[in-house]
Amino acid sequence: MEFHELLGFLENEMRMSHVYQPVMIRRLLEDQGRASVEDIARSLLNEDRSQIEYYSEITKTMVGRVLVNRGVVRRHGRTYELVGFEGFSEDQVRSLLNVCDRQLSSYINRRGNAIWDHRRRSHGYIPGSLKYAVLKAAKFRCELCGISADERALEPDHIQPRNKGGPNDFNNLQALCYRCNSMKRDRDNTDFRAVRASHAYEEPGCALCVASRSDMKLENTLAYVARDTDQLSAEMHLLIVPRRHVDYFELGTAEFRACHQLLIDASMYVKEKLAGVSEFKVTVSSRHGDGKASHCQIHLIPIRVPEGLTSSTFAND
Repeated sequence: MEFHELLGFLENEMRMSHVYQPVMIRRLLEDQGRASVEDIARSLLNEDRSQIEYYSEITKTMVGRVLVNRGVVRRHGRTYELVGFEGFSEDQVRSLLNVCDRQLSSYINRRGNAIWDHRRRSHGYIPGSLKYAVLKAAKFRCELCGISADERALEPDHIQPRNKGGPNDFNNLQALCYRCNSMKRDRDNTDFRAVRASHAYEEPGCALCVASRSDMKLENTLAYVARDTDQLSAEMHLLIVPRRHVDYFELGTAEFRACHQLLIDASMYVKEKLAGVSEFKVTVSSRHGDGKASHCQIHLIPIRVPEGLTSSTFAND
């Protein structure tokens, strides 16, 4: 990346939802174009006195990913490199640093101290052993949306907020991803740990709970695809089944997204395996285990349409 390209990015193209990008670029400029994740995290920490681990995750999964995708930096393991730095003169480096400072000041002046409100709600030290116990109990998944710690950083959340007298102990902590934690804020004392228990529960007598895996390798962490075993059903009639034993209207947002993605994947699978399929019928039903709580099923039913015709042709007859 040439000097004028980075200058143009900083002045005109950089879209800031927080202070992270100019802080990272400034650190790379100050350290001769290369800096470790921890060094960048320390620079972020200079703007917000919070946990270094949090900003290491920010560096790797957010700002680092954005700047790598934009071609501004390259990542080598736990180190980042500013693309084109070796071609910058000292005056150019100083000029770029000044732009980073101006962008930071402008953003902070517009937003003020509110930019750190998302961290103030969880101030105070939580011992590493306690944090690990909370995340382990949640099986390293957010207890609200179900996302894995591999995909989004998790943090212990106080069920009863600190500012309402909530204690800093295991029974008052739950694992939430930073996005769910930010949405929950400190005005809500909802306990999401029951969601974790419902993910592990299997209803006695429910075949869908027992199956819980796709024989076609179409599955994700929250749902799977199964073949409908009813002999009267259409050829390649498939079921998209949430792993959790719930009715359709009890599905969480993450489960809706997971099921919808499997609907798309399953429709492509059917089209590859079954000639003449161009349309599908999608319905929702529930199967009961011993007359107890229902287990949601989303039916994907292929419709064979003769070449040159559409299903609307038959509907008008």
